[in-house]
Formats: sequence, structure tokens, C-alpha cells
Amino acid sequence: MLPLERSIPRAATTEPTWVRRIIIGLGVGFLLLFVVVPLATVVIAALSHGASAYGRAITDPHALRALKLTLIAAAISVPLNLVFGVAAAWAIARFRFPGRALLITLIDLPLAVSPVIAGMVFVLLFGANGLIGPWLAANGVKVIFALPGIVLATTFVTFPYVARELIPLMEAQGHEEEEAALVLGASPWQMFTKITLPKIKWGLLYGVVLCTARAMGEFGAVSVVSGNIRGRTSTLPLHVEILYNEYEYQAAFAVASLLVIIGIGSLIARRLIARRKKEST
Repeated sequence: MLPLERSIPRAATTEPTWVRRIIIGLGVGFLLLFVVVPLATVVIAALSHGASAYGRAITDPHALRALKLTLIAAAISVPLNLVFGVAAAWAIARFRFPGRALLITLIDLPLAVSPVIAGMVFVLLFGANGLIGPWLAANGVKVIFALPGIVLATTFVTFPYVARELIPLMEAQGHEEEEAALVLGASPWQMFTKITLPKIKWGLLYGVVLCTARAMGEFGAVSVVSGNIRGRTSTLPLHVEILYNEYEYQAAFAVASLLVIIGIGSLIARRLIARRKKEST
């Protein structure tokens, strides 16, 4: 009798060539249709009237004011989310306490709630007819239709990113090295700066990049709380909407190209950080 042939398990990458070509083609086609073509359209429309018109659009005083306001909101909200994200990740990854599951759920809440709803909540709280709005107005504090409201809305929609990046990383790393440092006489600050921070630095930078990109492109919540007043409370995404509604299409796409550049820069930074993070592990 001939010996029975052993059955060789089929690898996951041994599909027929035509199957692989179809799958790759679908993936490439999807990216071209929904990513490359829209981005290319923005760039082409931005430069449709020439480089001089593009330069005038992005150096317009209202556009510069919108860019400045966007950068200010991101510069305030990102450090706040950095501090909160590190503290929340430390508490969740290192301790077990009542309400831990609730805290994790609340961190994910901005990802599940519409930004427009979040903006409306701030209006109901801090608006002229809101819960504490009259008291704030009586004391000369303006939140809605001003920078504080924009910062609050931006902080709310972006605060999950740093925490969600650090929590699984810190849980996987464990806390044995921190405990050893404390036993050897290190202070809590020395333990954090010498042990914890070097271990999480690439994950922390990754979360900060995501948070910054989201802050720069936020539209819904900021649109509700800012009032979208041209030249005063409009951020870059809101300024694009104003220009488009006024049929200034080339200027709208020119300003939108700044957001595209910021987005591409964020993707490049994410890629570099992910590579360095992989090399360090």
C-alpha cells in the first residue's frame, strides 16, 4: 500500500492569483475613490485661479484670524488632554477601584456622542439662558460665542485620544519596574520621569498627534458654541464653510488645503512615531 500523503495545512496567503488581484484592486480603488481623488480635487480647485489667488486667499486677514484661533484652541486643549490622558491612564492601568469601568466608559463618550450634541450641551450650561450662564454674565465671564467655549468644545471632543492610546500600552507593560524603583528609594516624580515616561513616550507622542489633528479639524461642536462669526469666532473649518456659502469656491478650497496639509503632516508624524515605537520594543 502506498503511504497516505500528509495533508499540508493551507496558508492564509495561498489564495489564487486572481483572488489576490481582485482584493488588492478593490482596496486600491477604494482608496483612490474616497481618499486620493477628494484630496486631489481640493488641491486642484485651490490652485485653479493661479498661485497668486491662492496666496491671497490664505493670507486674507479673516483666514489668518481663523488660523490663529484654531492654533490657540489646539494649543490649550492638547496640553489639557495630555495631562488628563496621562493621569487617567495611570489610574486605570495601575489601580483597581470602584467606578473604574465607568471612568473607561466616560473616556469613550465623546467618540459616541455627536459633536453637535456636545456643543448644545455647553450652550445649555453656559449660554445666556443656560444653567449657569446668567451667573457668568453677571460676573463678566463670556463662554459661549467666545474663545473659552471653543476651547471647551475642542477639549471635549479630543480628550479620549491620549488616554485611549496610553491605557492598553501601560497595562501591557506592567508596573514591576515602578515598584522596584520605589523600593530602591526613588521618589514618585523620579519614578515617573526615569521609568514610566521613557516607556510610554512614543505612545504618548502618538496620542498627542491624533489629538492635535482632531483639534485642528473640529467642526460640529465648535460651530455650535462659537456662533461662527467671521473674523472673530470662526476657526479654519468654519471659515471654509463661510467662504463656500458665499460662493467663493477657490478661496474656500485654498483655505481647506491648509487643513489637508495639516492632516497629511499628522499622518507622516504618526507613521514616523509608529516606526520608532516598533523599533524601541
